[in-house]
Amino acid sequence: MNSTELSEIVVEAVKDLKGQSIRCINVERLTSITDYMVIVTGTSSTHLKALAESVSKSVKDAGQEVVGMEGKLASEWVLVDLGGVVLHLMLAPVRALYNLEELWNFETKPETDAEAENPAA
Repeated sequence: MNSTELSEIVVEAVKDLKGQSIRCINVERLTSITDYMVIVTGTSSTHLKALAESVSKSVKDAGQEVVGMEGKLASEWVLVDLGGVVLHLMLAPVRALYNLEELWNFETKPETDAEAENPAA
């Protein structure tokens, strides 16, 4: 499975559990660490945990593995490393504070459709 297909699985999993402000950004030309970065806002720490678990299950069901996960227990920011895709699950204040889209030189737009950022989707 390539990174584009994996990013599509991740986006669908977070959509299913009502993840908000989903951004799927192709960063393969900017870093060798990953190909896609998916940024999602959750409504509470419990919601972030549920989103992380849902993505983990969807990825494993597709025959892939989770490389690592940080911040799952009572956190405002959960990072799920899937190799070709890195998922950032954040509460709104934390997302606004760190503004990863700007850090990676992507303009910040409210409620951007994930498919618009991922042309292969």
